[in-house]
Amino acid sequence: MTKEQWGALQETLCKTVGENNYKTWIAPLTYRGSQRGVAQFNAPTNFFGTYVSQNYGDLLLSHIAGMDPSVRKLSFEVANAAATPAQPGTGAPSAQPAARSETAAPAANREDLPGAPLDSRFTFDSFVVGKPNELAHAAARRVAEGGPVTFNPLFLYGGVGLGKTHLMHAIAWELRARNPELVVLYLSAEQFMYRFVQSLRERKMMDFKEMFRSVDVLMVDDVQFIAGKDSTQEEFFHTFNALVDQNKQIIISADRAPDEIKDLENRIRSRLQSGLVVDLHPTDYELRLGILQTKAEMYRAHYPGLHIEDGVLEFLAHRISTNVRVLEGALTRLFAFASLVGKPINMDLVHDSLSDVLRASERKISIEEIQRKVAEHYNIRLSDIVGPKRVRTFARPRQVAMYLCKQLTSRSLPEIGRRFGGRDHTTVMHGVRRIEELRQQDGQIDEDIEMLRRALEA
Repeated sequence: MTKEQWGALQETLCKTVGENNYKTWIAPLTYRGSQRGVAQFNAPTNFFGTYVSQNYGDLLLSHIAGMDPSVRKLSFEVANAAATPAQPGTGAPSAQPAARSETAAPAANREDLPGAPLDSRFTFDSFVVGKPNELAHAAARRVAEGGPVTFNPLFLYGGVGLGKTHLMHAIAWELRARNPELVVLYLSAEQFMYRFVQSLRERKMMDFKEMFRSVDVLMVDDVQFIAGKDSTQEEFFHTFNALVDQNKQIIISADRAPDEIKDLENRIRSRLQSGLVVDLHPTDYELRLGILQTKAEMYRAHYPGLHIEDGVLEFLAHRISTNVRVLEGALTRLFAFASLVGKPINMDLVHDSLSDVLRASERKISIEEIQRKVAEHYNIRLSDIVGPKRVRTFARPRQVAMYLCKQLTSRSLPEIGRRFGGRDHTTVMHGVRRIEELRQQDGQIDEDIEMLRRALEA
């Protein structure tokens, strides 16, 4: 099989195993060629080659043999290490481990750590800063400067598409650029769990512990996925403690604050809260418009001659409000569509090419949904939200629910009042004004509103 054939095969493999698995396990392989019926690959580490052989060996061999029937085996070799030949017809490596040469990289070398690949697009230069994310950006910048650890861990949290992963990648790129010798390991919480389970299965826990505790900077994305997995949490806790004791930097991200992650052990929650916890707030209109303007400038270099009419970016920033990834994807599609049909980017083209995105962005949040979510948040019954009782325990959540109904739905004040036990529209108006005042005076109320809004718009 030629390298060109391997390149053509990768798209099929991506569709077969899924994008995440492909990026994690297939993309890092380097095809070296085939000799005497053996397809030879370079893998980042022995562990990596073994894992791919055991979990994807049959699949790889089947596809490769379909293109080149002479291939009957696979082998995986670490750079500067001896090959690990596969058993005939199985794709599984032989029992004897690959030998390291004297010039092989030490265990703590970055190339020897099977972390997730970094996206070259996610740098600080491409991150658009606005009021909702300026604190998170400043904290990430501070950590990326290196030097003495000032807060450990840095914990970034926020909803989908608000920039957590972008900042994580940007920190890693900056740290590596400033100090190439620094060992920076970035991976998702799911990948941490997979490595842990694999090490248990192969009885290589000491290798696992040594690998993760020999880094200078550990970055774990979407840590909420380890919640409820007792053994993984146990090992994560010990890894966390070992690195902190060595004064190594830890950076964590999640979709919610530590105290909101269900089934997370209290000792881990306490550890995560011991550093700097920073919220990436939902984007506001100005930030979304800034992101679109920045991306549009980048796209103009790839699509010279395309003209964007006034009002298009403003319309998109207003309509697509919950997810930056969807916003950027809409702009990418718009430029591609305009280029293909040879038309300027105007409102007609927006509606023609983005009809599905615009429909999805019109998801209606119901009054009942708001009432139910508020009742759950304040741990009261739904009947208490709409009932006649005026005690503060029920009155304040009721006003919060009315305020959210006014902000997140197109219902009129009289209709909102009717859904709250037949109350008059002036009662709703008073409740809305009272919450607006409290948001300025009471930080807890403001946090409650933001958290409920994120949950409802997710």
